[in-house]
Amino acid sequence: MKPDPSDSLVLHRQLLLQLGDRLRRLRKARKLTTVEMAERAGISRMTLASVEAGDPGPSMGTYLRVMGVLGVAADLAFLAGDMVHPAQPGTAAARSHRPAPQVQIMISADSKRHQAQDLLSLVLHEKAVERVRANPELIEEAKETVNRWMKSGNAHSHTLYAEWLKILMAKKWSKVLGRSRHAQELRQASPLPTLLSKEDRESILSHVSTLKKGIVFGAEGPLP
Repeated sequence: MKPDPSDSLVLHRQLLLQLGDRLRRLRKARKLTTVEMAERAGISRMTLASVEAGDPGPSMGTYLRVMGVLGVAADLAFLAGDMVHPAQPGTAAARSHRPAPQVQIMISADSKRHQAQDLLSLVLHEKAVERVRANPELIEEAKETVNRWMKSGNAHSHTLYAEWLKILMAKKWSKVLGRSRHAQELRQASPLPTLLSKEDRESILSHVSTLKKGIVFGAEGPLP
């Protein structure tokens, strides 16, 4: 059976990334600094940075605080409301011949701006970190891979590989799961995807490929 693209780690991650991007753009449009925004939301600047990066770490309540300050909490109110639910049997709305309102949302990853590539890299690493946490012995396998690469890598790669050994020793996964330029560089020199099964890698790649085309959501869920 073909996996449902609406029920995947890839889609959920892309939704958070797009939400974080939108919140950052809204803050800048309102000419709020990160200090002002964090103070108004009652959170730290570090937490705000995680929210604007679409990090799954902050709680839903934290996201709501930021959305409230920016005046877009109504977006979630719409989702939590019953505006798009089917009318109850026997009511005037159910007897109406008017077509029900349709709401459609397109979710996609833009390959031209490297969004799809970054999303693929990020999800592969989140999946790999999840596997390492469940099987800590895999860290030794990752170290062996890095040491093997260090023997044949160039000077720039050697620096990244040396940092990877420190990350593996300290289990500092946050350094490679961010959206900074350095985190992206680390992921490009990462041993973690080698720890995933072929099936896991192909499944994630398939979902990212689907997002390149776009997934349209209507009132009843994803549309074909």
